[in-house]
Amino acid sequence: MASITLTGLSWSTPDGRSVLNGLDLAFGRERAGLVGRNGTGKTTLLKLIAGELQPATGGVTVSGSLGLLKQTVRPGAHETVAGLFGAAAALDLLRRAEAGAASAEDLAEADWTLADRITAVLARLGVDAGPDTRLTELSGGQRTRASLAAAVFAAPDFLLLDEPTNNLDRSGREAVIALLESWRAGAIVVSHDRELLDRMDAIVELTSLGATRYGGNWTRYRERKATELEAAQQDLAHAGKQAAEIRRKVHLAAERKDRRDAAGTRRASRGDMPRILLGARKSGAEASRGAGAKLADRQRAEAEAALASARARVEILQELSVALPPTGLPANRTVLRLDGVTAGHDRSRPVIRDLSFTIEGPERVAVVGPNGSGKTTLVTLVAGRLAPLRGTVTVAVECALLDQRMEIVDPAASILDNFMRLNPGATDNACRAALARFLFRADAALQRVGTLSGGQMLRAGLACTLGGPRPPALLLLDEPTNHLDIESIEAVEAGLRAYDGALLLVSHDEAFLAAVGVDRRLYLGPPEGQPVEPAGSSR
Repeated sequence: MASITLTGLSWSTPDGRSVLNGLDLAFGRERAGLVGRNGTGKTTLLKLIAGELQPATGGVTVSGSLGLLKQTVRPGAHETVAGLFGAAAALDLLRRAEAGAASAEDLAEADWTLADRITAVLARLGVDAGPDTRLTELSGGQRTRASLAAAVFAAPDFLLLDEPTNNLDRSGREAVIALLESWRAGAIVVSHDRELLDRMDAIVELTSLGATRYGGNWTRYRERKATELEAAQQDLAHAGKQAAEIRRKVHLAAERKDRRDAAGTRRASRGDMPRILLGARKSGAEASRGAGAKLADRQRAEAEAALASARARVEILQELSVALPPTGLPANRTVLRLDGVTAGHDRSRPVIRDLSFTIEGPERVAVVGPNGSGKTTLVTLVAGRLAPLRGTVTVAVECALLDQRMEIVDPAASILDNFMRLNPGATDNACRAALARFLFRADAALQRVGTLSGGQMLRAGLACTLGGPRPPALLLLDEPTNHLDIESIEAVEAGLRAYDGALLLVSHDEAFLAAVGVDRRLYLGPPEGQPVEPAGSSR
C-alpha cells in the first residue's frame, strides 16, 4: 500500500536556524491539508518528501510514486506545455514517425495516444491548449492549471501540491477543488484556501511546537482549535495562579528565615551561648539557607516554565482582534461614482466598457470576474493611478489602495517611520499603540518594510493605513490574500471587520469575502467586456 512515513525528521537552514525538529508523521491514501504560519516549514516539508532536500536527521520513506505541482513563474520563450509533462522527447519521436524518419526501434517505443491524453487532462482542468502550446502564450492562472494537469497525468500514488489555487480565478479554483474532490489516491496540499481545505480528509498543522494531525476538514479543525484555545486559556490562568502562589510562599519563607536568623544573631550578641554551640547553629543555618534557596529556585523555575509553556500555547492558538478608530462615514454619503467609464491600458482594446455604478456609505463591494476582465484595472482607476478613456470617476472621500506590491509603504523605511509619514501629527505613543494592535510590538515596529514577508507587509500596510487617528473612508484592496498564510489572512480579516468605512475589493477567495461581510458584488464580464451586475444590485 502506498504510504509516506517521516521518522524523527529534522531540517535546519544553512545558517543553523531550526525549521523542522523531530517530526514523526505518516500519510496514507488520504487528502491531507498542510497548514501553519509562514516560516514553519510547509514548503520545506514537501521538498524533503520529494527528495529535493535532505534531512539533517531522521528519514523519509516513500512507498509509491509522486506527482509534484511545478509552477513556471517566468517560462523561457521556447518552453512548451509538453515540457511540463516531460513529454517533449516522446512527442518529437511521434513527429519523426509521422514524417517517416523514425527507426524501427523508435516505432517500438512510440506512444501514439500520448498527445490526445495530454490534451484530455488539460481540458479536464480547463486549459484550452495542446502539448505544443508555448507557456508564454498562457496566463499565469492557465500555467498553474497546466502544471497541475502535468502533476496528475501519470496517476501518481501521491500528489504534492504547494498553493495550487494561487493566481487562479473562480473557475480555476473550482477546477482544482473538483479535481481533489474526485482524487482517490493520496495528496498532501499546502494551501491557505479554506474552501479547498474543507475538501480535505485531515489537517496537519505545523507550529513552533511541532506537527499535530487533526482528523476531518478545515471546519472540523477550527472547531477543535477553538476548544484547544479555551483549554489553553484555562491552563494559562491556572499556571499564572500557581506561579504567583509559589512566589508568595518563597517570599514568606524567606521573611521567616530572616526573622529566625536575626533572633539568633541577637542571642549570640548577648554572649549567653557557648561558642561551640554558636558555631554549630551558624553552620546549620547556612546549610538550611542554601538548601531552602535551591528548593525555592527549583519551584520558581518550574512554575515559570509552566507559565511560559501555557502562554506559548495561547499565543499560537489566539486569533488577532483589532480595534480601530472610526471613519465617521455616514450611511447616506456618496463615496464613489462611475458614469459611463471605459478604461484600459491599451486604448484599442479597453477591458472596461461603459461601466456605471455607485457606492454609498460604508458598503463593502467585491469586484469579481474571470482573469482579464478588468478587476485590477478598476481599482487602479478608482485610486487615480489610471485615467479613464471615456466617462468620469468621482471619489468623494479620502481613499487608499493596498495592492499586492504594497506601494503605499516605503520598503527602505521602518514600519514606524512609514506610520509617522502616513499619519502626520500622531504621537510616538499613538503610533506604537496602533502598530501593537496589528502585532508589531516594541522592536518589531522598527523592522524595515523591505525585510518583511508578504503577510507581514500587508499587515504593516493595514496598520499604517487604518491605525491612524482618522482612517480613510474608502479602502481599495486588490487580491489581498494571495501568498498569505491563513493566520495572516485572519489577521487581515480581523482588521477589516473592525473597519467602519467603505470597501472595494478584488478577490476570488469566497471565505475571505464572507469573513469581511461583503454587501454586494460587481461582476465584470462576460468576455466581450460588458460589465453585468445581478438584478437589484446596481445603483
